[in-house]
Amino acid sequence: MSAPSPPRTAPPLAVQPARRRSWLVVLTSVVLGAGALVVAALIVISGGPEAALVGFVLAALPVPVLIAVFLWLDRYEPEPWRYLLSALGWGAVMATTLGVTFTALGVHLSGSDNNLAGVVWAPVTEELTKGLFIVLVVVLRRREIDGVLDGIVYAGMVGIGFAFTENVLYYMSVYTGDLAGSGQAGSGQAADLGGIGAATGLFVLRGVIAPFAHPLFTSAIGIGLGIALYSRSWAGRVLWPILGYLVAVGLHAAWNGSAMLGGGAAFLLTYVVGMVPVFVLVLGLALWVRRREGKVLAMALNDCAHRGWLHPAEIPWIASLSHRTSARSYARRMSGSFGARAVKEYQHAVVELGFLHDRVMRGRPPRDALGRHEAIRDRIALWRPHVVLPPPLPAPPAHLYSRTAR
Repeated sequence: MSAPSPPRTAPPLAVQPARRRSWLVVLTSVVLGAGALVVAALIVISGGPEAALVGFVLAALPVPVLIAVFLWLDRYEPEPWRYLLSALGWGAVMATTLGVTFTALGVHLSGSDNNLAGVVWAPVTEELTKGLFIVLVVVLRRREIDGVLDGIVYAGMVGIGFAFTENVLYYMSVYTGDLAGSGQAGSGQAADLGGIGAATGLFVLRGVIAPFAHPLFTSAIGIGLGIALYSRSWAGRVLWPILGYLVAVGLHAAWNGSAMLGGGAAFLLTYVVGMVPVFVLVLGLALWVRRREGKVLAMALNDCAHRGWLHPAEIPWIASLSHRTSARSYARRMSGSFGARAVKEYQHAVVELGFLHDRVMRGRPPRDALGRHEAIRDRIALWRPHVVLPPPLPAPPAHLYSRTAR
């Protein structure tokens, strides 16, 4: 099952699969690159370099932790980094810019006051602009979203980027003693004092107690789109995304309203009774979906093994997240860094084969199923001679691969 002396050089570039240019990446790279420069310049000009530095550092602190949570959820078939970075950039630049613009336009046309803008217009426009990225992924790179978990991951990344830029502005505002927007920020009277103490106090609220707010809101849109993609009726494909958007707006409006209109007690009640249970519910849903993905993958790979596409003893080293990591560590000990890379590439290719095969067996193959199948099989054949796997594990229980387990 494993090669005793695998080559320690990568397969020739000429036979490695070529990376296709994605218009999603091209579009977001150009737009976000220019937009980021403009946004950064406006931030520095509006609050000064010192306030901008304080705001940037405080806003950046929870970002790695939030990103790590979504990457941890997305372990079976990880999304390409270029798309995840595009999601972060969209949230940080385009969603914030368009959200502020549309909110200001709505306030101007309706004659609303600041409270109504924060409770109504901001949730409506900001969730629309955040959700637009997920729609772009579906339109331009449909194969990247395979269900609810992918929708949650992309939505979460957009929400993280959006929260980062919004937090920079809030921390700057409080640091300089500017009360504009402090109600929505939930900063209370601390903003009157200004300085690093006030900014740190707001950081505790937004960056420590509730850093998941914006990712949570937009996750509702990702869930709706993820369900819609596999809906068998046109009504479901239309209504599920709309429902997800309305839930996102409702959560966002409740959050802003409790901070702006209800005072500290209402804010705390909304957080404990509303936001925390919803967060636990979404996290539980994501974990349930991931566990189900593992079972589906194991069953699909078992069928692939029966067709002679891989050895049955390899399945645990691919379908189990813990065993997958152990296999890479074993390969690193036996064959160095290249051995670990070969196992990783092989695992990714076989996982793609398994999920694609599952869709075919369910009678819902993608339009390019045949071409994708051939490309994946070529990648498997490319890396397999270089793969070193641990000794076979004991056979898993028969019910794990039973079709009724779905």
